[in-house]
Amino acid sequence: MAVDRDHVLRSAAALLTRRSTATMDEVAKAAGISRATLHRHFAGRDALVRALEELGIAECEAALEAARPDEGPAGDAVRRLVAGIEPHAPLLAFLYSENQLFEGGAQNEGWTRIDERVAGLFRRGRASGEFRVDLTPAWLTEALYGLLASAAWAVAEGRVAPRDFTHMVTELLLGGVRRPDGPARREEA
Repeated sequence: MAVDRDHVLRSAAALLTRRSTATMDEVAKAAGISRATLHRHFAGRDALVRALEELGIAECEAALEAARPDEGPAGDAVRRLVAGIEPHAPLLAFLYSENQLFEGGAQNEGWTRIDERVAGLFRRGRASGEFRVDLTPAWLTEALYGLLASAAWAVAEGRVAPRDFTHMVTELLLGGVRRPDGPARREEA
């Protein structure tokens, strides 16, 4: 019987986002395979986390594409981006907390592409006068990631209702990034 790698990764992601310290045995059980089969596909936890990183990058890039970051007001594009990332936020929160992803100062090129596209959205908002100019696009990008991870953890722990995720992240971020004399918030279509 062939093992569906995507199923194994998504099962691992679902488990590790709830319990980041889960063992490889527990990951195998969650995926419905033996530990030996899991190890044939992923030599160890580091290899599994790296594969999850690639999945997270793919999910983020798809959300970015769907958000159309170059269309309409920048604030609306941020809302679309957060809504698109929301289903994948638990995985991203897990990856955000995995320090070994950045050992040796190297960052996966996928994250660099994502960082640049998100920062570009914030640069566009600054250029249009929608966003404050005293906050750098790099800082706003990091702030967005931090809010996404924090909201995912709060939802996972039951402290926040899942339906409030996008609203909480976008309103806190955009409330802080919006220029005081900038355009008023537009309602989503």
